[in-house]
Amino acid sequence: MIDGIRLTKAPIRWGMVGGGRGSQIGYVHRSAALRDGYFSLLAGAFDLDPDRGRAFGADLGLDPGRCYPDWQAMFAAEAARADGIRCVTIATPNNTHYPITRAALLAGLHVICEKPLTFTTSEALDLQAIAADRGLVVGVAYGYSGHQMIEEAARLVADGTLGEIRIVNLQFAHGFHSAAVEHDNPAARWRVDPAFAGPSYVLGDLATHPLYVAQVICPHLRIRRLLCTRQSFVSSRAPLEDNATVLMEYEGGAVGTCWTSAVNAGAMHSQKVRIVGSKGSVEWWDEHPNQLRLEIQGEPARVLDRGMTYLHPQSLADDRIGAGHPEGLFDAWANLHCRFALAIEAHEDKDPARLAGLRYPGIEAGVEGVRWVEHCVRSADGGGVWVDYA
Repeated sequence: MIDGIRLTKAPIRWGMVGGGRGSQIGYVHRSAALRDGYFSLLAGAFDLDPDRGRAFGADLGLDPGRCYPDWQAMFAAEAARADGIRCVTIATPNNTHYPITRAALLAGLHVICEKPLTFTTSEALDLQAIAADRGLVVGVAYGYSGHQMIEEAARLVADGTLGEIRIVNLQFAHGFHSAAVEHDNPAARWRVDPAFAGPSYVLGDLATHPLYVAQVICPHLRIRRLLCTRQSFVSSRAPLEDNATVLMEYEGGAVGTCWTSAVNAGAMHSQKVRIVGSKGSVEWWDEHPNQLRLEIQGEPARVLDRGMTYLHPQSLADDRIGAGHPEGLFDAWANLHCRFALAIEAHEDKDPARLAGLRYPGIEAGVEGVRWVEHCVRSADGGGVWVDYA
C-alpha cells in the first residue's frame, strides 16, 4: 500500500446520492474513494434542491449533464449510457437507505451505503437476496474498521495470544449532544427524528461502529441473548434515545457490554473496544487509532504501534506511510474503499477466489447491525428484559 500500486484493472465509474455541499460525510466518502484512484466520480444527485445539487457537482468538476435532480433520474440516465456508473454511494438520511439501495441494485449497480442499511431486518434481508441474485456488492460504511490496529487485534485473538475470549467491552459515548443542539443544527435534527432516523438514535448511529469492530476482532463470537435499557436525557428526543446500555451473552459463555451515548458531557468520541481473554487483553481507542494496548497477565503492559515490523503481516498490509507518522480517519476509509473496489471487480469477473481473505463490511455486516438494533429496541421497549437473539 505504501507504493500506491493499483490493485484493480481500472477505476470504477462511480456516482453519489446525497453528500452535497456542507455534508461532512460526503467529503469523507469522496476523499476515501478518490484517494488511490480506485473510483472515478462521474455523476451525482447531491441535493434535494436540483439547482443547488447541480451547482455543487459543477464545483467538483463534474459534467453538468451528469448532475441530476434526483436519484431516479440518475439511475435511469446512467443505465442508458455505455459509460454509465457501475457503483453508487448513498450518503442520505437513514429513512432513504432502503428504497435507494433497492433501486440501485435493481438497476444493476454496486452500492456503498451509510449505516444503518435499513430500518428493519426484513428490509436488510431483502437487499441481501437481491444483491446475491444479481452478483452485486453492497458495502456498509463502518469506516473505523479500516484502521490497521484492529487487524492486529484480530490476529492476536486468532493466534491464541489472549487465550479464550471471556469479555467484550464496547463504548462509543461522546458529549456533543449533551444539550438540545438539534434546535439550531439541521445536521443533528434529523438524527433525533424517528421519521428520518428510524427506531433508534445512538444505538444505530454510534453503537453499531464498535459492534462491527468487535465482530472483526472476534468473528467466532455469536450473540445468544441481550438486554438493553435506553434513555432520552434530552426529553424532546423521546422516543429516541441519547444514551443506552446493552448487556450481551454469547454462545460459549463469553459476555459483553456496550455503552453508547451522545450526552457524555465533556467527552470527545470515546469509542473504545476492549477484548479480554483468559491470558490477556487488548484495547483500541479511536482517538488514538495508531496504537493498540496489549496486556498479558503477569507481564508489563505494552503499547503496539502501527507500522512496526513486530506486528502480524496482515496488519501492515494497509500501511500508507512508515511507522511513527500518524494515519487517521481518511486513511482508514480509503483502506475500505480499496477493498470495496477489489470486491466489486472480483464479483464482476466472477472470480470468488479473489474474495478469499478480503475483509470488508459487506451486506452481512449491514444486516447484522440492523438486527442488533432491532433486538436492542425490543428489549428496551419491553422494560429492559433479556431477549433471545435470532
